[in-house]
Amino acid sequence: MRVGRLTKAHGLKGAIKVELYTDAPERRFVPGAVFTLQVPTSSPWHGKTLELIELKWYNLQPVAFFKDVSDRSAAEALIKAILWIDHDLAAASDEEDAWYDHQLVGLAVMRDGIRVGTVSQVDHLPSQDLIHVTTETGEVLVPFVKAIVPTVDIAAGTLTVTPPDGLFEELPDDDEAPDNAPDTAPDAESTD
Repeated sequence: MRVGRLTKAHGLKGAIKVELYTDAPERRFVPGAVFTLQVPTSSPWHGKTLELIELKWYNLQPVAFFKDVSDRSAAEALIKAILWIDHDLAAASDEEDAWYDHQLVGLAVMRDGIRVGTVSQVDHLPSQDLIHVTTETGEVLVPFVKAIVPTVDIAAGTLTVTPPDGLFEELPDDDEAPDNAPDTAPDAESTD
């Protein structure tokens, strides 16, 4: 499970600011916690793990200290790394409104009670998560935010969407007036 992203070196002793992807940092970021790193294959950290020494808060910003990261250079080599923890695939998430990718992939996507597609993939981006929905007409990328995806029902195998107009269908061009539009041209007769 993805729990954070390292964003910026902090100070000279290897501390790194963390963007948290968990509602429970007090359980996930405890001394001795081990994180798997998602970094480019060219990174010297590829295939390695990090062990947390301590998580401190500076001006409401979490800052992590890790074993074997003792100076600013080592910290800077880890910028943009995503932190993952191992989890039991059969277990449910212990965070509210949080699901594992394997729980979402395959869910029927429902809109106004009608199936519009199936979740095929989940992307985790820095700004928000995106759900790939396979539909009859192709793939649609849906921002995984509460306003657009208000309900996920793992037991029922459904994910409900309330997307803005145009996300799942093409909108008519503004230039084209509907067939039943009233004639708005001024009257040919004028009364002087």
